Amino acid sequence: MIKSQFSLKQLEAFVQVVDTGTFRKAAAVLGTTQPNVSARISSLEKSLDVVLLHRDAGSVRLTEVGTTLVAAARQVIWSGEALLEQAKRQDLIKERLRLGVTELIACTWLHDFLRAFKKSYPSVNVELQVDLSREIDRSLASGQIDLAIQTAPFSTELGGNAPLGSYRYVWVATPEIVQRIGEKPAMADLFGHSILTHARHTKASRELADYADLNDLSKDQIVHSNSLASCLPMAVDGMGIAMLPRQIVSESVSLGRLVELQCDWIPSDLEVYARFDDKRVPRFVQRASEIAHTIAAETRR
Repeated sequence: MIKSQFSLKQLEAFVQVVDTGTFRKAAAVLGTTQPNVSARISSLEKSLDVVLLHRDAGSVRLTEVGTTLVAAARQVIWSGEALLEQAKRQDLIKERLRLGVTELIACTWLHDFLRAFKKSYPSVNVELQVDLSREIDRSLASGQIDLAIQTAPFSTELGGNAPLGSYRYVWVATPEIVQRIGEKPAMADLFGHSILTHARHTKASRELADYADLNDLSKDQIVHSNSLASCLPMAVDGMGIAMLPRQIVSESVSLGRLVELQCDWIPSDLEVYARFDDKRVPRFVQRASEIAHTIAAETRR
């Protein structure tokens, strides 16, 4: 029998130190103390009579045998999780999902997703980061989050990369502005007002800037914002014409506060993906991406 030789907690500590790079960060992920993580790994090394990690000042490195065994340790952890899933006891999975989402998701179907995920994994707590896609990409690449729901393009390539659908941009303005420029204005007419839109480095904003350059339109009229939620009330207050995803403005349009304009140019659709490192994350992270796919599809109907 091997049950007395090592525990899942020891394997989890080992894997987390490898993934995060330090005992301190691993302890934060596991919700325990740094000495506790160190003790678990030392006990594992003693049981197996091997050295898994080189402890250098401020960092750790896998030994040759550690490099071999970390993959096996992941398999054992995943198998334990699979057993609980087969037994329909996901409530026994007491973990943390570190989730990063863009503001578009936060303003549309995030809460539906969180409710559905909590129903499937009631004991998994969600730690949330709402940020620009570029920042979420960095957090994912550095191992600070497990699952990213973000817009393309990406700076890193990962095995877990599930498309969640596209989101179309629209131009909107108040009824008062529409009375002056009409519902089918030329792009030059739009640039007679402030243009309220995404942060400067986003794909849509870059396309808008390129369009302005090609058509000799003043980019001084473009007002960038890191917050889509802030752009919307500015548009409703008549502070400019907004170029935003349709899902963000749909309620204001239905209530008559804004009017959707028919223009001859819009930027490329936002392509949204659920992304994760399939070689490292727990099984429930992949399941979370599948739940996100279901919820995203339902909201687009």
